[in-house]
Amino acid sequence: MPDTRSTYRPPARLLHWSMAVLILATIPVGLLMTQEGLARTLQNSLYIFHKNVGVLLLILVLLRLVYRARRQPPPLPASVPDWQHRIAGLSHLALYALLVIMPVAGYIRVRAGGFPIEALDAMGVPGFVPRSDALAETAQTIHYFGGLALMALVALHIGAALHHAVIRKDGVFSRMWPPFGG
Repeated sequence: MPDTRSTYRPPARLLHWSMAVLILATIPVGLLMTQEGLARTLQNSLYIFHKNVGVLLLILVLLRLVYRARRQPPPLPASVPDWQHRIAGLSHLALYALLVIMPVAGYIRVRAGGFPIEALDAMGVPGFVPRSDALAETAQTIHYFGGLALMALVALHIGAALHHAVIRKDGVFSRMWPPFGG
């Protein structure tokens, strides 16, 4: 039976793994949807998926930030060196920042470009961004480079998790695994 003081609570696990699945689905869709030569109907479907999942991810990361502000994560095991502790903190901070920046930049790119966000439009949410090609281009650049940074951080996060699970076997991975429950 795991020590519940050293593991994440079920709501944190649910948010983490829900976001993980959506992020890991959204990244390849984002890369694929911009490729030349795709059938227009497939490309449209990929854009719709990417935009709407981006909205959902923003909502989930905001919920996660509120939850995290109210419930501190369990402490890392004492066996984790200080330098790894600092890198983990910085990488988590960067992940949270990018998980806010990416959907906001995507939203600005889409709205400033004059395109719909179907889920928000269906709910009657107004566009808060004026139509502007210059703004859309700036947001697109931020979204693109943020996406590259996010892919690198996700790879680092997964690599670190696997390092702790397979090589160190120090309990860090089991703090968040299994995805649901305890």
